[in-house]
Amino acid sequence: MLAILSWLIPTDTAEIVFAGDAMQHQRQIDAARQPDGSLNYDTYFKTLTPYISSADFAVVNLETPLGGAPYSGYPMFCAHDNYVDALTDAGFDLMLSANNHILDRRDKGVRRTISTFEKKEVPYIGVYRNQAHRDSILPMIHDINGFKVAFLNYTYGTNGIKKTTDIVIDYINRDLIAADVAKAREKGAELIAVCIHWGDEYHLLPNAEQKKLAQYIADLGVELIIGGHPHVIQPMEMGYNEKNRHNYFLVYSLGNFISAMRTTDTRGGALARVVIARDIFGKAYVKSASYRLVFVDPAKGKGDTFKCLPAESPDISRQMRPYRDAFVKNAVNIFNKHNVGVPRDTTAIR
Repeated sequence: MLAILSWLIPTDTAEIVFAGDAMQHQRQIDAARQPDGSLNYDTYFKTLTPYISSADFAVVNLETPLGGAPYSGYPMFCAHDNYVDALTDAGFDLMLSANNHILDRRDKGVRRTISTFEKKEVPYIGVYRNQAHRDSILPMIHDINGFKVAFLNYTYGTNGIKKTTDIVIDYINRDLIAADVAKAREKGAELIAVCIHWGDEYHLLPNAEQKKLAQYIADLGVELIIGGHPHVIQPMEMGYNEKNRHNYFLVYSLGNFISAMRTTDTRGGALARVVIARDIFGKAYVKSASYRLVFVDPAKGKGDTFKCLPAESPDISRQMRPYRDAFVKNAVNIFNKHNVGVPRDTTAIR
């Protein structure tokens, strides 16, 4: 009997990791600069690479255009192309580009960002050369260990900067999201991830509009709703949508993946790890999710560099540990109070 049951119950699973905002402030640029003038980010994610790479697929929000020299931080970001290499070397498979800073180098910066992704053969979503280009890319459906997963990406705005050419940036629009979701299903997506740039900066709890939009997206049948932009963490939940009778995983904000921000709650963020599986009928579903806190240990002086580390890492510098402790205390307090069915993962990374 047990042998029969084991044959009937599917064992296929896949794991997806989502990271928050990969920022590039001026202090990061200065610390990465080498004697020959080049920029090196090789140490940024070294400790986290085994965790990220162990997933079947990993996604990060690249919150800067790749507009070419000169490189700059806040308020008008522009990162070196090597920054993308550091992220892909760490194990990320998809770059999100629909965010409020993507137009910081205007339309030309968007086009160069797209060209850089294509040159490096890095998958991306959220920005396109024109509507025809968008239509050729979306729906973007990845085969992840046998699961067909579609990814979509939208932003609330671009800091008031308007495009001047026919480039396309995916802004939050309910009709657009609904049409994209429907098309993804038509093209065979078993699961859909909507990655969305929304919310109020520096607020540890979602606002009413985030909650309403999350409900709307879940009612469309979307299984993964992953948020960013506030630069601080916000709650997560494993839920069940009665309208479509499916599990969903919702993250209001993953916070900063890496940045040079210095207030307590902006010094780190969360990585979300999602397990997808098949039920006894072979239907794909979201089985479980967990989170891992990460903390940025900044450069301390000449020759030092920025590092994104597990928040519990013993390698965090002595002078940064009080800041780490304060960040963790606040984040865990929010997650313990407001998370639904999403535990913290502190297992050793090997």
